[in-house]
Amino acid sequence: MSILLALPLVTLASALHALPAETPVDPADRNPAVAACDDFYAHAVGGWQKANPIPADKARYSAFEELLERNRAILRAILEETSARKDWKPGSIQQKVGDFYASGMDERAIEKIGTKPLAPWFARIEALRSADDLPRYLAEAQLHDLPGGIGFRIDQDEKDSTRYMPILWQSGLGLPDRDYYLKDDDRSKALREKYVAYVARTFELLGEQPARAKADAAAMMALETKLAAASRTRVALRDPEANYNKRTLAELEQEAPGFGWSAYLGGLGIASNQDLNVGQPDFAKAFAALVRAEPLPAWKTYLRFHAARGAAPYLSKAFEETRFAFYGKTLQGVERQEERWKRVQTVTDLALGEALGQLYVERAFGPQAKERMKVLVENLRAALRERIDRLPWMGAETKAAAQKKLAAFGVKIGYPDKWRDYSALDVRRAGYLENVLAASLFENRRQLAKLGKPIDRTEWLMSPPTVNAYYSPNMNEIVFPAGILQPPFFWPEGDDAVNYGAIGVVIGHEMTHGFDDQGAQYDAEGNLRNWWTAEDKKAYGARTERVVKQFDAFKPFPDAGINGKLTVGENIADLGGLRIAWAALAKALGKDPNAAPPVDGTTPGRRFFLSYAAVWRNNIRDEALRVRLATDPHSPGRWRVLGPLANLPEFHAAFGCPPGSPMNRAPGERPEIW
Repeated sequence: MSILLALPLVTLASALHALPAETPVDPADRNPAVAACDDFYAHAVGGWQKANPIPADKARYSAFEELLERNRAILRAILEETSARKDWKPGSIQQKVGDFYASGMDERAIEKIGTKPLAPWFARIEALRSADDLPRYLAEAQLHDLPGGIGFRIDQDEKDSTRYMPILWQSGLGLPDRDYYLKDDDRSKALREKYVAYVARTFELLGEQPARAKADAAAMMALETKLAAASRTRVALRDPEANYNKRTLAELEQEAPGFGWSAYLGGLGIASNQDLNVGQPDFAKAFAALVRAEPLPAWKTYLRFHAARGAAPYLSKAFEETRFAFYGKTLQGVERQEERWKRVQTVTDLALGEALGQLYVERAFGPQAKERMKVLVENLRAALRERIDRLPWMGAETKAAAQKKLAAFGVKIGYPDKWRDYSALDVRRAGYLENVLAASLFENRRQLAKLGKPIDRTEWLMSPPTVNAYYSPNMNEIVFPAGILQPPFFWPEGDDAVNYGAIGVVIGHEMTHGFDDQGAQYDAEGNLRNWWTAEDKKAYGARTERVVKQFDAFKPFPDAGINGKLTVGENIADLGGLRIAWAALAKALGKDPNAAPPVDGTTPGRRFFLSYAAVWRNNIRDEALRVRLATDPHSPGRWRVLGPLANLPEFHAAFGCPPGSPMNRAPGERPEIW
């Protein structure tokens, strides 16, 4: 449950001098030709959109990418400095970060070695003699994050948040979603044909003749289609209760016969007496049946492709470009790949996020931002506390439980108090794919070692440079990495209106996730447990349906719209975040922001909403937008502005939007929740 997707800051004093000058709610960002009450998104950010076309190497350009690109300059300096030296103390974070980055930047060595690092994996696949051999291979591949088969992770027990447990999850597809395999429209058919062509080209790069490669691609696609048919939809996957199915190993083997679950879990190091959560039992059952029903050669073909697909970004240029041609150009409409240093930087952050994060924080994050964020968070918490007390549709019993949950919210800002220990990870200066696989093995073993131990409440799920934020329902905590704590999200020297409209809404958004349609199913301790009276639960459901209905009506394309049920949690969080942040701003100002004295000629009320819109400014390619509509639980940026603001009387008052105008939704249709 994050504010967006994920991605990377500077000490507020030193770093801001390194950034281009920015002005909160810059008039140049607007398009005065469009009235605020007709289309506030175009009015507020139309000027920015015109001035910021999508770069050739991006599917989208937004405030998130803006900040990422600025911060990449800082990360690049760190990585180039550390990788240039070869005399770091062995085992130090500088040595590991520097050598990892150097291995990825050594294109000559990568080209020379070819697919040799994958040879052991292809040998393992070739050595498979029966379906009984598949579980051990899939366990080993899972430990190294090579895709294929069923998904596995370690996480908190949804109904006992004090313990960790293994979780099995539907997986195994190369296309973004099950529906890409099952929809029968012309666009979906054409994408499937291009996917099969990409698979065939990959097999050719592995040395197959074109005819054989084409046949193998067809066989691989047939197997994936069967996995897709057994998969739940993304909307169905939003139901935490339906995804909680605790089983013993014996129960799983009886329920889903055909696959050696004992061998698979044993290969991962899971004890036979360990219970687990089978997220989607029907998928597990279908997967196990397919293991027995499908010929072994089909499984070998499937596994060879997915090993190559997973490794492609770390192999020679031919593999990289072939993968990009499909996943970048065809699926997302991106014209060319990012520069190599950017790609390797992203992988370094994924592999050594808290090692790189330590070096980043030393240069990029000081105490001033952290202290102001603490004040903002507590002001937002106080505002939400008051709003819960005043809710007309919620009874006293449910309110008491909601207040207990809000009071228990944990807060993390900037970076971890305890840094991750990478001493067990061996990073070498040569061998990019080997380093990536070693990092995956290290992380998966770290995760597996959690079983039987107390919950680590100091752990972060994002690295410090990440431009994002999240709410964890099992931890019942909100987390704000250093990467998001600068313009246009956070203005260290900015006025209250711009900060409450941007980072304030982000804070409120993450708080509201604790009470959205999913988060509201978890109690103050992070357990999946009902704490609502039946009457209040029914009233809440009626209000969320209004959110679903509003967003279902938004159609970015004639043949593709926003899925209100898929995006309802994020849409509730946006609406709640706005209401809470506005209330907190009013408390900070001591009056209605629309009646407060202007700042730089603009009322605080207008500055609040203009700052909010600036967070969601973006240009996006049609192809990328279609993928997001099918897979992303977040609505596209344009509608994250238009949707919630049309419901807010405070916005109508700020810009004088009369009843009946496009930005003034009829009172009877407005969702009133938090």
